[in-house]
Amino acid sequence: MTLLDKNKILLFSFVFLLGFISSFSLPPYNLFFINFISYPTLLWILLFYSKHKVTSFNLGWTFGFSYFISNLYWITNSLTFEDIFRPLIPFALILIPLFLGLFYGLSTFIFSCLKPKKNFLSILIFATSLSIFEYIRGSIFGGFPWNLIAFSFVNYLESIQLLSIIGTYTFNSIVIIFFLLPTILLFNYKLNTKILVLVFSLLIFLGNFFWGKSNLRAHKFTEREDLGFTIKIISPKIDINRYFQNEDPSKFISELINISEPDPSNETLFIYPEGILSSIYFDELKTYKTLFSNNFSDKHKIILGMNSYENNKNYNSLLFLNNKLDTLEKYYKNKLVPFGEFLPFEKILGNFGLKKITQGYESFSADNRRDIISFKNITFLPLICYEVIYSGKINKSEENYDFILNISEDGWFGDSIGINQHFSHSIFRSIEEGKVVLRSANNGISAFINPKGQVIDYILSTDKGFIEIQSFKKSSKTIFNSYGNKIFFYFLSIYISLIFFFKIRGKQ
Repeated sequence: MTLLDKNKILLFSFVFLLGFISSFSLPPYNLFFINFISYPTLLWILLFYSKHKVTSFNLGWTFGFSYFISNLYWITNSLTFEDIFRPLIPFALILIPLFLGLFYGLSTFIFSCLKPKKNFLSILIFATSLSIFEYIRGSIFGGFPWNLIAFSFVNYLESIQLLSIIGTYTFNSIVIIFFLLPTILLFNYKLNTKILVLVFSLLIFLGNFFWGKSNLRAHKFTEREDLGFTIKIISPKIDINRYFQNEDPSKFISELINISEPDPSNETLFIYPEGILSSIYFDELKTYKTLFSNNFSDKHKIILGMNSYENNKNYNSLLFLNNKLDTLEKYYKNKLVPFGEFLPFEKILGNFGLKKITQGYESFSADNRRDIISFKNITFLPLICYEVIYSGKINKSEENYDFILNISEDGWFGDSIGINQHFSHSIFRSIEEGKVVLRSANNGISAFINPKGQVIDYILSTDKGFIEIQSFKKSSKTIFNSYGNKIFFYFLSIYISLIFFFKIRGKQ
């Protein structure tokens, strides 16, 4: 540490490098083992600077800034579609990671305030502090729970079956503790104690892995249930730039019909992505009613994402329609993307020529209802785009349902890693809720995911086509589905109680 002590630039550059390296633990790379190096190294550095609260804050902020700038750079891609937004690219690239990095900085600041020593308690303090601020990050100002370090395990399904019991935030807190455990090798404990702690931790890790493996094996023998009809998840691959070129909507509709291959004799539910006809409103779509009625039969139902205008309000909507475009049920998006779907402080910023990023000038309005959609004897929980990222907050009505239905337009991510990151949330929600996920994405990954997070079928963002489903496997209601994020606070109370217990014991 002597060299780093003398050179602050070198110190902060090294911490910046640690944050950058940790990004490669996330989708699509999923090199989770990297965090067994980056997190303990960060903790060890903090222990040397814990007496200097401002320095501790800056170190955490630097780590967080690097972590987010290297895995959220794709946010700027949404600013490339119209000239008015291009000057904002450097600001978005820097300011968003700077803001998100604050939550790491605040966690290391609280860590230093508790005056940690070089012992196991410092691991618990740091993990607890970071877990709390990661939860706050996912909740404050509408929340942005993107790229929690727990997502580094998304490709290792055996290890994340625990989500069905404890949920994402609790799992995230446990994962942070495990990543920090190698630090114990640097503490002044007896060798036998170090070995015992690491072996015990490894046994817990392996125990969870084999429990998850058993869980997956048991689901393999679950009987399939026939739907009684066919579901087609459509993945059209329509270039998002075309929405800004005022192209004839009939061309889009014809493309969608050709990809869907409707069979008039087969009872089918067609699921199309978010905003797939974003250049027009639903009322205008009825101009093209004959295109639908001539190609879809009375046995066909359509779920379509597009813009709706009702009661002088603009909505990003999911519509359940028949072949004559009669509305059977509808859902208006609850969680809107700031700047993407609405302009914060619109009356002020609008004077500078700014608007929402999506097509049109008027901001979308948010609804506060999320009712279950029913077809035959099957029920769907509707989610539009990034509404799927909110752990424990997706089922407002608390009704039971069969499928999580997620429609999305992922063209805003370009060809970046953002596509994989967005998709990973669908896997986490399926395990948490114990539900099948049907995901229809334009320029993203469309998929049929079972209640254990296994991807049964998918279409990559580079391809187009449809996924056909005629049966599925149910799973029993999960513990997390019943209790939600209350479980996180139960664990949090245990962590905090342990910290105070060891603090008091250490003073005696």
